[in-house]
Amino acid sequence: MNPSRDVILSGCSGGGKSTLLSALSALGFATVPEPGRRIVQEELLGDGKALPWVNLTAFAERAIEIASRDRELASSGNAWTFFDRGLVDAAVALQQATGQPVAKILERFPPYHQRVFVTPPWPEIYESDTERPQRIDEAIAEYDRLIESFSDLGYEIIVLPKVSVAERAAFVRDQLK
Repeated sequence: MNPSRDVILSGCSGGGKSTLLSALSALGFATVPEPGRRIVQEELLGDGKALPWVNLTAFAERAIEIASRDRELASSGNAWTFFDRGLVDAAVALQQATGQPVAKILERFPPYHQRVFVTPPWPEIYESDTERPQRIDEAIAEYDRLIESFSDLGYEIIVLPKVSVAERAAFVRDQLK
């Protein structure tokens, strides 16, 4: 793996990724919001043809496009940049929709930092909403696909502890020292 300082926060939907991203931003780190949420927000205002529950292929292809552009714009070389999901997550969704292998989808993109931080399923804090209508069992199935794919791609998977946001942010910082 390359010495990238672009770090993915991935894992189970509703596990606290976005909250952790906000905490890392407050600590002065560069952060990039989740492509999927941005797509859903835009689609809910428009025709909705690329919503993941309407057309997963269109959604995943847009997520790859946005995540790629985010990475180009946000990568800062020497500083840590944290991404709420990213290219791997989008590729896993595209594989789910089309059967294309994740590694094949990602071959034209450089890898992220070797350590990926994942939020485990946490039913006690899980909430669905208009932008994330999936059930917890669907979120857990997605989590399992992500873990398998990150492992197959050679990433070191670090499962975030189920602790406060401040403790999670400190944990991430400590793991990257």
